[in-house]
Amino acid sequence: MPYTPLTADNSAVVLIDHEVGFSNLIGSHTIEENLNGTLALAKTAKLFKLPLIVTAAPEDFPAGPLYPELAQVLGDTPVIHRPPVFDAFVDDQFATAIEAAGRKKLIMAGIQTDICLALTALTALDRGYEVYIVVDASAATTKETHDTAVMRLVQAGAIPVNWLAVGSEILRGWVDQPLAPAFGELIHEHLPSWRHHHVANTAVAKYATQ
Repeated sequence: MPYTPLTADNSAVVLIDHEVGFSNLIGSHTIEENLNGTLALAKTAKLFKLPLIVTAAPEDFPAGPLYPELAQVLGDTPVIHRPPVFDAFVDDQFATAIEAAGRKKLIMAGIQTDICLALTALTALDRGYEVYIVVDASAATTKETHDTAVMRLVQAGAIPVNWLAVGSEILRGWVDQPLAPAFGELIHEHLPSWRHHHVANTAVAKYATQ
């Protein structure tokens, strides 16, 4: 299959059930790791102006509200409060939102990887979408169940990625890219190791010019 890169014109981000009530189920990652990856992916979508489809359970369900930090990032982005079905495509509102986005590449993340994310992603693949699974913005009960779900989705045709890979593929590079500084700030905020690397390189470059 020919490689066609992710772009701001061919991709949409789908976030499935990143809710406070599910946070106690996460064992494959810490809550902080899942929150960090989810926020970074949502901010990446906002930065590149990608369509952003977000689902959650009905507000009075035990799954609880979205992560407050995520809700703050989303701002006025609508949230689809769907019935308690594992495949989000069963809900007409979700299916309509995906179709209305008009993008064939769906960059998907969710809780849990092996249930709501997996079943929704499998239907997306069956409907002809190209699916990217963002592994560091998704989580499951154990690392084994998360990894097994990712393997299942890869065997079905999904592409595993992380949020940094998504943003980098859309940006394409640091030179002559107007959004490069903003994406750099996003990296500094959500990947401390890259921030330290940048500081170290800046110090070396300054020293070398003296």
